[in-house]
Amino acid sequence: MTVTTPSTTSARTIALRLGVAAMIALVANAAIALATSQFDDGGIGAGLAPTEYLPLTLIGIVLGAVGWTLLARYAPRALRVVVPVALVLTWIPDVLLLNTGATPGNVIGLMAMHVVVTIAVVAAFRGHRPESASPAR
Repeated sequence: MTVTTPSTTSARTIALRLGVAAMIALVANAAIALATSQFDDGGIGAGLAPTEYLPLTLIGIVLGAVGWTLLARYAPRALRVVVPVALVLTWIPDVLLLNTGATPGNVIGLMAMHVVVTIAVVAAFRGHRPESASPAR
């Protein structure tokens, strides 16, 4: 019989949440990339190849999870502001792609991919409350 400590359970729960968030985001982003490719006639198709969006989706999930965990621990009230602001900031490089030959459809597809990653992280970690570094006041 294996004895499970609270930290092991917590690590397993976090890993499971990360895995589910990643799978959902990867599948949704693949569907978005396929749909966007159909409307990207004559464009450069920036970010629509699996070799581009799959690793970036995983990186986004991990960075989002780290950011969520840190904010939830040290400034939980800031999540309501930081999450939407961070999402909007990720759209800036997408919009700048219009200057390099990307079509509006391409840019909208990439923006939708960022929304998917954000939703996946929020859904996976919304109920997660990391141990506080300082006592609650």
